[in-house]
Amino acid sequence: MRRVVTGVNADGRSVFVSDGDVAPIELSVLPGPSFHRLWGDDAVPHLPTDGTPPAQPMYFPPAGGYRVGFFTLPPAGAPVPDGLDPRAVVAELREKVPGMVDVMEPGHPGMHTTDTVDLDLVISGECWLELDDGEEVRLGPGDSVVQNGTRHAWHNRSTTEPCVLFVALIGANRTA
Repeated sequence: MRRVVTGVNADGRSVFVSDGDVAPIELSVLPGPSFHRLWGDDAVPHLPTDGTPPAQPMYFPPAGGYRVGFFTLPPAGAPVPDGLDPRAVVAELREKVPGMVDVMEPGHPGMHTTDTVDLDLVISGECWLELDDGEEVRLGPGDSVVQNGTRHAWHNRSTTEPCVLFVALIGANRTA
């Protein structure tokens, strides 16, 4: 995915700071899911900026922070490598997508809760969003979700087509 970044130079003029591809974050031990982290910050932005990427060490932002990117769910028919080592998957997730493992429920694959408001838009493919008690809704291209910090899981039941979602995650304070 291509990302063009603008900023303001020392003379106060708008400039293009960078123009290039953003490599996906992929797991070598579990092919299929991928994450494109386009931009984010752990605090409310202050303008003007020179276009330097803000620090964003964790995948999910803290309250007042945000993340913007794409997430690809592989099709259900994607092959799982023989002899898949769950410990290796967890270790690689901790390294490449910090914070992801911490919100996942071990007894329910994919189910998680985050302290974020998520704005999700299906770009291609289709997926099912599962909430508590197994309630689900099917989503296709152009469908959007406002996920208000609820417990949920994403499923791609296609046997052949990945599902690509645009995601904007806004850090929130949880009071209960």
